[in-house]
Amino acid sequence: MKKASKIIALLCTAALMLGVLVSCADGSGDTPSTPSNGGDDRIQLTFSFWGDITELDTTQIALDEFNNMQDRIWVTALHLGSQEIYAERLVTMATGGNMPDTGMIDERTAIGWAREGLILPYDIYEGQPSRPKDGITFRDGGRTVAYSVASEVLALWFNRAMFDEAGIDYPPTTIDTAWSWDEFIEVARQLTFDSEGRNPGDAGFDAENIVQYGAYINQWAWQLEVWALSNGGRWYSQDGTSIVFDAAAIEGMQKVYDLHLVHQVAPFNPAQTDSGWHDSLGAGNVAMASEGQWAVGFTGDSDIDYGVAVLPYMVRPANITAGGPVGIFAQTDHPQEAAEFLRWYADPENNWGPIEYGWWMPNMMNWFTEEALLQRWIDDAPNRARLPASAFRTAVADVAINTNVTHPTGWYYTPNTDAIDRILIPALVEAANGTKTVAQVIEENRSALEAALAG
Repeated sequence: MKKASKIIALLCTAALMLGVLVSCADGSGDTPSTPSNGGDDRIQLTFSFWGDITELDTTQIALDEFNNMQDRIWVTALHLGSQEIYAERLVTMATGGNMPDTGMIDERTAIGWAREGLILPYDIYEGQPSRPKDGITFRDGGRTVAYSVASEVLALWFNRAMFDEAGIDYPPTTIDTAWSWDEFIEVARQLTFDSEGRNPGDAGFDAENIVQYGAYINQWAWQLEVWALSNGGRWYSQDGTSIVFDAAAIEGMQKVYDLHLVHQVAPFNPAQTDSGWHDSLGAGNVAMASEGQWAVGFTGDSDIDYGVAVLPYMVRPANITAGGPVGIFAQTDHPQEAAEFLRWYADPENNWGPIEYGWWMPNMMNWFTEEALLQRWIDDAPNRARLPASAFRTAVADVAINTNVTHPTGWYYTPNTDAIDRILIPALVEAANGTKTVAQVIEENRSALEAALAG
């Protein structure tokens, strides 16, 4: 039986946590209808997701394939608009007892929603011979509650022509040869020029008329976590129950802002939107930038000759893994069938388009360890092959499975990181523009961050 009454109040709480304004008093609202499957007597499932028209089309193609390959389960696509309104639509549906069976989940809400009973703690791979990479498993204590359908890590991207013109060797592509932070800054200095061709530190350097910047580190909130880790610090306790933001984490974040404030090698960016790529390498006036591996997809739409390398490090090499999850919603009558569908949907073979083009990396471990599979998604994929593929293998694929270097992003084990972001993102503008230090920003907001994590 569907458990609508049990979770409606919890969904309303979650909606408020997400910052959406909805009516939770009754079942009124614009609830999407579920299309009929023409009288088929199969078990009916709905799969909800957000995205643009292209994502709607590609999702429907995948569901058509699943529906046509077997005769027990029928899955209907439920497109709920943009990510910004997705949670609101789910709340509206919950008030009418009509939540989807399964669907996409915002990474930042997955643990909190599991704790509140909105998604089932269901390990869809239990007993299966092949499993996803461990780092993309959402866990609430000992419970597995969701898996990412793609595996993403960060990398250092660079404009080859700018390096060639300056006569500087390309950045290293293996962890054991990665630049230290000081080496990174020095190369960035050599690649930063004012309108008269002077570098920072040169006599007469005009910081108000920089025509080319040497570097940009993406300052979108969750990506900053990697520099806390690289500097030997943490944002969250390992069990996800408390805020840490220790001295090493704060220092690591400050070093990122100092690229602009002190070293004058990076453009100012208040990071109010996730526009790091477009405001740096994609704009054509920055030589190096950190960004997720999904930047492969951006390179396919550009005439710039890009390269890829490993991130520099502060105290130790570090990276973070990420990827949007799917899960089973608590109102479903058919968790076993939903799990069967999600295993199929998350299989790289069934989501080949975004993997081949470069937006996603496979989520299954064997796609990183078996040569024939590596060949398919790296060497034979045009956008990765042009990097070249050998550099992508060592700078990205090898890093992704190195658990000494790459760690789960905080949202894989910490609740309510969406609420934390709503505090951090505007507060850190003052650190970015130099009005306050990172230490001041964190200490002024520490109580609010702790309250946000607690929900």
